[in-house]
Amino acid sequence: MRRIDVIALLDQRFPPSLAEEGDPTGLQVGPLDAPCRRVLVVVDLELGHLDRLGGMDLVITHHPLIYRPLRRVEPCTPLGQKLRALLTESTACYAVHTPYDSALGGMGEQLAGAIGLQATRPLWTRGRLFKLVTFVPTEDVDAVADALFAAGAGEIGRYSRCSFRTEGTGTFLPGEGTSPHIGRPGSEEHAAEVRLETVVPEEARVRVVEALVRAHPYEEVAYDLYRMELKDGRHGPGRVGLLPSALPGEALARKMCALLGTDGPLEIYGDLQRPVRRVAVCGGAGGGVWEPARDAGAELLLTGEIGYHAGTEAAESGLAVVCFGHRESERPFVGHIATILGEAFSELEVLKE
Repeated sequence: MRRIDVIALLDQRFPPSLAEEGDPTGLQVGPLDAPCRRVLVVVDLELGHLDRLGGMDLVITHHPLIYRPLRRVEPCTPLGQKLRALLTESTACYAVHTPYDSALGGMGEQLAGAIGLQATRPLWTRGRLFKLVTFVPTEDVDAVADALFAAGAGEIGRYSRCSFRTEGTGTFLPGEGTSPHIGRPGSEEHAAEVRLETVVPEEARVRVVEALVRAHPYEEVAYDLYRMELKDGRHGPGRVGLLPSALPGEALARKMCALLGTDGPLEIYGDLQRPVRRVAVCGGAGGGVWEPARDAGAELLLTGEIGYHAGTEAAESGLAVVCFGHRESERPFVGHIATILGEAFSELEVLKE
């Protein structure tokens, strides 16, 4: 297998199109068109990891190694040492940053699921949806729809295989040299067709159109693809949801500490003795999400870090906030990505730090 195979799987699960503006998620160093036998998964590539790069084909990080454009590279600096080690060992480095934070099944849902939140949704949506419209002979519509759904179309929130179908008549005149599925060249045809409509997430557009062309019986496939105002509600930063029953905020904070492997919260704003049921979670920096969390009715926000003034304002607004440390709150990334790769590629050796 090759490095690009690993990246293709991660990009499908955590689409790069979900990256926030200015986030350099993706390939950081090295080529992807090379064999891949060993992968290291980390939150950050640290100096202490460099002695493990020998024989390592790919490093998957959460935080990008190169976050801002470089004017120069000094080999004596920490970043310079990391770049030199990667290039010397011909090891590629790939970051899965804000796409992992926002994607369905990513950071938000990992944290929410670990503390038992139910009926979760993102604090705001990031994904875009497109409407696909095509015209299919009546007898072939189910087969074409199945192909579209298998390629990723038809998902709205937690509903799948969504479509709308309208019966009608299609007309066409096959030209000389054609091989029409219905009719014959030179004779105008009136065919019973179904107008098939479904939604397509932005990251699946190419895949869905390719599936349509393969599955459609016509020699020339007519279709339209429209960008929609409706957003893809499956993706977005953080999550907010309900506990099965109310718990004191302090008990929930202890549960999160156990999950993250930390001794205790670093910062607390607000009253943790109060029982809470609607809870928001956000890995990393939660300074930008406390207002959407409050507006969503959350009584408690569990996050990595928040500025002092934002934390006190949140508490005064009725939203308690508990901070566990930026890096600490994103530790689930390592185990989750390692599990995904290990289950998908039996021939791949996956290490994690």
